[in-house]
Amino acid sequence: MKNTFSRKFTVCALAGVLGFALSACDDSSSAGGNNGSGGNRGGIPDTVETFMELSDYDCGKSQKCVATYLTEYHDMAVCDGNNGWVIGTLIEKMDCDFSSSSVNSSDSKGNPSSAGTSTKSSNSSSSRVTSSDVEGSSKTAWDYLNPDINYGEFTDERDGQIYKTVTIAPAGTGYSEVWMAENLNFETENSWCGGGIGTTEGDCSVYGRLYTWAAAVGRAEDECGIDHACNLGEGDIRGACPKGWHLPSQSEWDALIVAVDGSITEYTSSNTAGSKLKSAARCWSSYSGITIEDAFGFSALPAGFRNDGIGNYNSKGYGTVFWSSTEETIYYAYAMELYYRNDGADLFNDGSKNRGFSVRCVKDSE
Repeated sequence: MKNTFSRKFTVCALAGVLGFALSACDDSSSAGGNNGSGGNRGGIPDTVETFMELSDYDCGKSQKCVATYLTEYHDMAVCDGNNGWVIGTLIEKMDCDFSSSSVNSSDSKGNPSSAGTSTKSSNSSSSRVTSSDVEGSSKTAWDYLNPDINYGEFTDERDGQIYKTVTIAPAGTGYSEVWMAENLNFETENSWCGGGIGTTEGDCSVYGRLYTWAAAVGRAEDECGIDHACNLGEGDIRGACPKGWHLPSQSEWDALIVAVDGSITEYTSSNTAGSKLKSAARCWSSYSGITIEDAFGFSALPAGFRNDGIGNYNSKGYGTVFWSSTEETIYYAYAMELYYRNDGADLFNDGSKNRGFSVRCVKDSE
């Protein structure tokens, strides 16, 4: 992934310009960036492009446990307090507390506590809109959708939640698939409410849940989690998706990106599909020269992601990552990322299976 560690969700206020309800994406949470050392970042940014650039920042005792996202390595880097940087799973061995509240806090080694790994949270709801409360509801959780798109909807028979759907069929492409127009919010083991700050879970009602790869493909962690080759084989993988829907494969994400881009015939990292897949409700942090069209009603929101190891939440307002069903190695699977500084959609093969990413489901063929 690239450039996805965030400090604060900043520009939902722009949603008012387009007539969207702020309640669909507003977050009153205070700035994140908690580092376990009193908040003294010493000028270290939340995202650094390369390790060479990272070495330019002083990392003394007062900055110990300051965390930043290292784009070059698709991973977190944490200051060791002695002008050195710790990356990846070694972070768990550090004496850092990355918690930002008493809820879902980490232990002294930065490992998520039992509260942090629970699928239930007293401060978050697993319900978006159900069949029992649609009548008379303003459906504020859907206010980020494109008002010019004719959405369908269906009810997940497992928990009664209603989801908006959209048929994406760009003219002249021959592509036509029905996608969920919002993130999956079905509670499973090893899933969390996205959009929180630090280690505090957010609200599921708009952003849906964040899933490990094993949870996304509907398998146990000791079967398909990190260090395990899942070998799912050919065909659609339903995973955590409702009946009649499945987790998109790498090739299905590839096909979507090509279809909505409008100018490429095969996937390339220089595509412009991201601008056409993001919600135009402007819940995305702004960046010069980046356009957001939501041309086909996919309406992706910047739900952020959950880190493995540390167990904290990053990038709300700045980026989102969706799992695919395609495994790359025993450690990684394919995922698709949208980021506020890019017009493109990035399909990458090194999504750590332990990370919490969003899930969008695609409808099974008739």
